[in-house]
Amino acid sequence: MSRIVPAILTDDPGVLETLVRQAETFADYVQIDIMDGQFVPSCSITWQQLTAVPLGFTWEAHLMVTHPEEYLDAFQKAGAKKIVFHYEATPSPEMVINLVRSHGLEVGLAINPQTPVSAILPLAGEVDSILFLSVHPGFYGSAFIPEVLDKITEFKKLRPEVMTALDGGVKEDNVVEIARTGVSDICVGSAIFKQKDPAAGFRHLQTMVGAG
Repeated sequence: MSRIVPAILTDDPGVLETLVRQAETFADYVQIDIMDGQFVPSCSITWQQLTAVPLGFTWEAHLMVTHPEEYLDAFQKAGAKKIVFHYEATPSPEMVINLVRSHGLEVGLAINPQTPVSAILPLAGEVDSILFLSVHPGFYGSAFIPEVLDKITEFKKLRPEVMTALDGGVKEDNVVEIARTGVSDICVGSAIFKQKDPAAGFRHLQTMVGAG
């Protein structure tokens, strides 16, 4: 069964603490999004602001940044379990993968909607997971791109042993269809944290996935 993973994205340290405290009540694994205003147009909290907030869950850092290798020391110290970086953010993803490994961290490779599966196939065996972006990254609440589901299906036929995840635009009306691709993790932001009761929103989505 697919796992719903809450995704925290904010540029406000105060809001970060609120979201973290909410997530601690219902999730044991969380994705935290980091944006630099260069790889994507928007900026998020910095790693310095993140380290000021105690995190009571296991978490991965989704780095939507240029030069992801420059962030590894900071996120290792901050306690991340996994670093997910973008294939498109570096001319040498192999180098970044090796550096993440040298820090003792798990490594995930994210790809934007326009990047073909063929581009990342040579790297699939070197990482712990592939994260398929189903929105154009950098904007909270962006529209879901359904064609990405075909990419997941294509990838899973070729590399069924590699863990897959999807991130972006997940709502009640598409979460079951997403889960039917066999994706392991479904990362969800606004459909959880914009609800009046985030915990209830999280549980509802996980129940839908289980029933679907």
